[in-house]
Amino acid sequence: MAHEFTTSYLADSRAVLRHYKQLGERAMEQIEDRDFTTMLDPEMNSVALIVKHMAGNMKSRWTDFLTTDGEKPDRDRDHEFVQPPTDRESVMEVWNKGWEHVFSAVDPLTEADLNRKVTIRGEPHSVTQAINRQIAHYAYHVGQIVFLAKHFRSDKWGSLTIPRNRSVT
Repeated sequence: MAHEFTTSYLADSRAVLRHYKQLGERAMEQIEDRDFTTMLDPEMNSVALIVKHMAGNMKSRWTDFLTTDGEKPDRDRDHEFVQPPTDRESVMEVWNKGWEHVFSAVDPLTEADLNRKVTIRGEPHSVTQAINRQIAHYAYHVGQIVFLAKHFRSDKWGSLTIPRNRSVT
């Protein structure tokens, strides 16, 4: 991630969110189409299921972000973990739609919005807390995507950060 000094919480949050979106995309670019739906064991999620879950969360949390509870009544979270999109194009479409919800809600926010109260699952959060909650959630799942992609690519993996044995510049 290209670091840019800022004292703006919102500018930093937007940059971090875009970084995790890009990190996930760069990992998914490296895997074969069949890898999107491969599960390492019955208790794990595939890349496609993780993306479907993230997108469901993003739609729920960021639609009418400032005015409605972040857990929408029509969200079927359990369904996010079954019937994944089956091809790269469909996975990426779901991924991009999810991130559209994020940025359409976060980009217009101003510093004055940070102290506003929003709810998630009936619990009050400041806008800052809600953004932090989602950044942590997305980082967690992008990390899973990177882990799976790295596993599938093995010795063909192209590092997304500083490659091994190249820490000294």
